[in-house]
Amino acid sequence: MSLRAPTILLPLHASPSPAMARSYSHSYSGLAVAVAVAAFLAVGQASGFGFDIHHRYSPVVQRWAEERGHAGLRWPADAVVEGSPAYYSALSRHDHAHFARRGLAQGNDLLTFADGNITVRLDGSLHYAEVAVGTPNTTFLVALDTGSDLFWVPCDCKQCSAITNITAQGGPDLRPYSPAQSSTSKTVTCDNGLCERPNACATRNSSCPYAVRYVSANTSSSGVLVEDVLYLTRERGAGAGAAVKAPIVFGCGQVQTGAFLDGAAMDGLMGLGMDNVSVPSILASSGVVKSDSFSMCFSRDGVGRITFGDTGSRDQAETPFIVRSTHPTYNISVTSMDVGSNSLPVGFSAVVDSGTSFTYLNDPAYTALTTSFNSQVSERRVNFSTDGSDTFPFEYCYELSHNQTTVEPPVVSLTTKGGAVFPVLRPFVLIVDQLTNGKVRPIGYCLAMIKSDIPVDIIGQNFMTGLKVVFNRERSVLGWQKFDCYKDVKTGDDAGSPALTNQVNPQENESPAGNGSFPGAAPLPRQSSAGHAGRVPGGVFLSLMLLLLAAAIV
Repeated sequence: MSLRAPTILLPLHASPSPAMARSYSHSYSGLAVAVAVAAFLAVGQASGFGFDIHHRYSPVVQRWAEERGHAGLRWPADAVVEGSPAYYSALSRHDHAHFARRGLAQGNDLLTFADGNITVRLDGSLHYAEVAVGTPNTTFLVALDTGSDLFWVPCDCKQCSAITNITAQGGPDLRPYSPAQSSTSKTVTCDNGLCERPNACATRNSSCPYAVRYVSANTSSSGVLVEDVLYLTRERGAGAGAAVKAPIVFGCGQVQTGAFLDGAAMDGLMGLGMDNVSVPSILASSGVVKSDSFSMCFSRDGVGRITFGDTGSRDQAETPFIVRSTHPTYNISVTSMDVGSNSLPVGFSAVVDSGTSFTYLNDPAYTALTTSFNSQVSERRVNFSTDGSDTFPFEYCYELSHNQTTVEPPVVSLTTKGGAVFPVLRPFVLIVDQLTNGKVRPIGYCLAMIKSDIPVDIIGQNFMTGLKVVFNRERSVLGWQKFDCYKDVKTGDDAGSPALTNQVNPQENESPAGNGSFPGAAPLPRQSSAGHAGRVPGGVFLSLMLLLLAAAIV
């Protein structure tokens, strides 16, 4: 997680534009089971065949699925009660998912935030979006994190990060949320199904407390759960632009610690994970969106999109999620890797986490990929950690000559379970230095991979650059496609496309304080000053939001 205040790095070819995983109880929405279970019947002395037909949510089908190892399937709590609201909602979602698989759905069902479908990469890698909650609405600039579940914002603060800097620099008018100031706010009591800490409550009618601890630098958020409206808008069709007020449950974050006080996700974090308390789960279970799926698009210059209810397209590549029965995450299986001309038969499973800036792999995958990449690079390897400290994260970095105009690192791709290839379009970051005239000049690049110090492999946001990534929870698959986030259309495999190529043009540009910079670039580390021991002033723009290792709610 970042230890610096957010800094906007402006794109080279575009105008300025605007790890964590909380472990909750599992209730996943993949419903890949048969609609009916057939049983052979002998009817008297007749020589015919008969079948018992059972509904997909019936106890018979549920037992059938569980006996055959279909773990991770969500059976609506009261789905066995035929005619209940949840029963019909589940059937409707199934129908729309079926339509989507046949390319017949999604006309008016796509939603995004009311302030516009745009996400922005701040602090180098994490994507943020403006969201509004409450009545009157309060705007927040929240980090988007597929590796965690809970959405929380600073609220009735006892210890929160100062947010005045963003507002003073021309950003949105940010202020903490207060349930008492919102006419649509409701208390989430300890007997609510989404309350994970009932044992910490004085009475059943008390406000439900929450506490989430993150690995990064003793980082945490705590407070109480509240219910209020989230402002959304419809994306397409006759209802495009129509406002939608969606009741959601989120955290009133009264106390933040660690990196949250140093600028990372200073105005809140939206967990997009699999648990029932996440925003995608609430939107789907309440019927606000018809498909329990959402997509995120990540462009090279740091601008992106997020769309709820989006199942992607029929021609996208896909691989199934590996869903654990407890603490589920968007975990996929990689069966092999390709780096340039080398095919590496090394497999691993990894969490796909937009809340982690870079990609973290354990051995043997890390060593296999990095050494193969290094063997095919023509530039001289160099160490950019000038003070000899271990604060600079990248092990494989390369120097650019003063008059060098292009670099072409080896192409990287991951082959996933089922055979679909996940293209890594931007596996590197540029390293820049500021000249005496105030301009910024690229001096090198690094393979943006880090050897994991936790027993979890993470595909971070940098490996998703240039792609639209679909988190289809209904079908339990991850989908992806090369995409133009500006035009909201898929792109081809043209290697010359600036958004897709691994070729960069290292030329002088304005400083980050001016009107231009290099997308995803990081400044050259400087010697640590006495007043900042162990830190890199002006340092690398990182947001190492690592996967949560232990449940914080007890």
